[in-house]
Amino acid sequence: MSTLSKAGTAVAFDNVCKAYQGTTEVVSNLNLAVGTGEFFTMLGPSGSGKTTSLMMLAGFETPTKGDIRLDGKSVAHVPPHERDIGMVFQNYALFPHMSVSENLAFPLTVRKLDRSTVRARVADIMKVVHLEGLEDRRPSQLSGGQQQRVALARSLVFHPKIVLMDEPLGALDKQLRETLQLEIKRIARTTGITVVYVTHDQSEALTVSDTIAVFNKGRVEQVASPTELYEWPANSFVASFIGDNNSLMGTVTAIEADWATVQLADGSHIKAQKSKFSKVGSKTRVSIRPERVRLGAFLNDNSLLVRKAPVLESRFMGDVIHTRVRLADNEDFLIKTHNTPGLQRPGPGQEVELGWLPADGLSLDA
Repeated sequence: MSTLSKAGTAVAFDNVCKAYQGTTEVVSNLNLAVGTGEFFTMLGPSGSGKTTSLMMLAGFETPTKGDIRLDGKSVAHVPPHERDIGMVFQNYALFPHMSVSENLAFPLTVRKLDRSTVRARVADIMKVVHLEGLEDRRPSQLSGGQQQRVALARSLVFHPKIVLMDEPLGALDKQLRETLQLEIKRIARTTGITVVYVTHDQSEALTVSDTIAVFNKGRVEQVASPTELYEWPANSFVASFIGDNNSLMGTVTAIEADWATVQLADGSHIKAQKSKFSKVGSKTRVSIRPERVRLGAFLNDNSLLVRKAPVLESRFMGDVIHTRVRLADNEDFLIKTHNTPGLQRPGPGQEVELGWLPADGLSLDA
């Protein structure tokens, strides 16, 4: 069924492909629907096709095949400046010779709005992005975070239907980036705008998004909420790309109801939740999140799958301890333990007991 049939759709990609001359497709058979008012993120590694897809939506690239629709109307032959779309880039793209208020007024004056409307709109958006009092400053007199707020405000001031953001926080330091993630999410909710956001940072995507499309080699691997992507990855690529993840290679030896029995490389057997890839005799990767693995004194549940493993490394991370062990064929099996009073940190070479619930393992593709 075409994505165009989805009710309340602000953006629809319908079988969109993009290939450059003499190259393979960088975007292949893309079908996506973005709901009105949704914060939708295109997430993936470099070269996965996410930015190309955003540029096609903006009108800066033309699809080789397929169609893109805004509010149900094809924009295949509509130039970028007529698509009623706001854009926010990583490099801010502010006019250095203009003040903040002049930068914000620019999209309104080119649309020939009267002066009183321009002043009111600029004043309103300055409040939304918490920049009151900085109207007369030039971009060079602002911090990186303030410049990005101005860029965001300029993309919103003319009341576009959709705002596109291409790695907007990539040039900022970690603390400021995390602050602005929450700020962008707040502004999106306050204004009710539809946001299509591009990033390679999976932590950022999980923080800001209502829905995430995971891109890989020009195709979408999974479209889901942040919680569903993390808890129920569609395949091994999504499991490894979204958050930290352990995987144990094995062979499915039995399936019963919703469970798969898997023989690991060391000959031992474990149970895990089965997926569409789980078939008796098939190779599998059992995905286990590091924070679901328990160590030593925390093994107080008889239903845990308990194993012994040598410690390779123990790292103090402040709020958590990262312990890496060798388990079956995995030389980099990670356990995350909250830093609680009296916690004993195992050292390299020490053998530890660890365990996890069968429900915390997911049998995926090999």
